[in-house]
Amino acid sequence: MAVRAAVLPAIGSPLEITGIDLPGPGPGQVRVRLAAAGVCHSDLSLSDGTMRVPVPAVLGHEGAGTVVSVGEGVDHVSPGDGVVLNWAPSCGACHACSLGEVWLCANALSGAADVYARTADGTDLHPGLNVAAFAEETVVSASCVLPVPDGVPLTDAALLGCAVLTGYGAVHHSARVRQGETVAVFGVGGVGLAALQAARIAGASKIVAVDVSAEKEELARAAGATGYVVASDTTAREIRGLTGKQGVDVAVECAGRAVTIRTAWDSTRRGGRTTVVGIGGKDQQVTFNALEIFHWGRTLSGCVYGNCDPARDLPVLAGHVRAGRLDLSALVTERISLDGIPAAFENMLAGKGGRALVVF
Repeated sequence: MAVRAAVLPAIGSPLEITGIDLPGPGPGQVRVRLAAAGVCHSDLSLSDGTMRVPVPAVLGHEGAGTVVSVGEGVDHVSPGDGVVLNWAPSCGACHACSLGEVWLCANALSGAADVYARTADGTDLHPGLNVAAFAEETVVSASCVLPVPDGVPLTDAALLGCAVLTGYGAVHHSARVRQGETVAVFGVGGVGLAALQAARIAGASKIVAVDVSAEKEELARAAGATGYVVASDTTAREIRGLTGKQGVDVAVECAGRAVTIRTAWDSTRRGGRTTVVGIGGKDQQVTFNALEIFHWGRTLSGCVYGNCDPARDLPVLAGHVRAGRLDLSALVTERISLDGIPAAFENMLAGKGGRALVVF
């Protein structure tokens, strides 16, 4: 069956919106009709080669939709069910999974190398980060779908698949923000907006948002920021000025740039914690000297997928949505069609907006 999709023909090439031939689900697979898909900076990183993916591929890893059909052996979802796509399913058998660190599963992306569909001329297509959400429909492993929690609109549920899990998890699981602590969030995109809301839910006393664009201040404050700093050479000094010259207890970096990581580190107090969520390239080198590491006593940590277990955390997030503490729609600054994805990529490059959401 032919469906429309956004295809990355080669690394560094523009996306092509075209028809693809999508087969029915095989054993252990599920076919999903997409309701919505978020346009994440990671998709941009895949398209430009910062992160490697087999090509040609259909990108998109943050999505939700309705089950169309299921293959043999699938019994946890049925046709008609609303599902969230999980782009990094854990295998349950590797070393990381045995430690309970399912977000570091060694086999989470093994499906990205599979051929899951073909172009109109018969060229093999790979499913981006497992799920190929930039398409009207997709076929995924049954391990890549989770039922949409009660009380969460299907379109908004797409955001749970990456931005919200990542931002919420960075605050609650990686940085472990405690009631009354001060927090700075660097980068006010989809993940950053989720992190701001998560810091508010955690009870942070001050929440400073940092971005290169002054235009995002209203977005940031609506998400929970109590202060806003336009990024410059004096960012760390400004943040210390907002926190009694101490610096924040926690900095969450969502940009993946060496200068931003270094500034986030410099913005934390002595003994503070910096969590890096953003995905940067190999050329982004961050340097520290041995004396400052000793003197400041700070902690610098990476954070993959918010250190989340989607099966555990989606019900928790749904509880916050139902209680009105977490506003998923507030992360979305633009609702677009499939044809609008290339322009959304350009907006991300220019640092504009929060999350663009493809609504099918």
